Amino acid sequence: MYKQILVLFFLVAAVAAETAYFAFKTHGSYNDLVFQLTDDKLIKHARDLLSGATDEEPHIMGRIRKQTASYNPKYSFYIDPTTIQFFNHAIEVCDSSLTYLEENLDEACGAFLPGCFFCPWTSKLTKEITDIK
Repeated sequence: MYKQILVLFFLVAAVAAETAYFAFKTHGSYNDLVFQLTDDKLIKHARDLLSGATDEEPHIMGRIRKQTASYNPKYSFYIDPTTIQFFNHAIEVCDSSLTYLEENLDEACGAFLPGCFFCPWTSKLTKEITDIK
């Protein structure tokens, strides 16, 4: 009986978890970077930013992965969804524009963006993407 209840709990939790996609730009970027969120609090925060319900922690940060993601085809990297956070201020060593990062991706995760941590100071959420398959 205990085993059945535990399995049911995990099934309900899996169904309840929402996945949402959002996009942002940085100063001088031509294309939005699309990122995935699965944390309900972060999804709500992103939606609140877009609706104007809040202006706190408007910038996006997280660890980059040097490969494309199906939902982010314009860039050769994506932000690992499990590391995404929103912020007001961050240290300079993780700041970069999307364009500069794409053009210098081979140097990222060393002296440039140590630990692959990306915190673009000029990041601005632009929209929620609802038509990703």
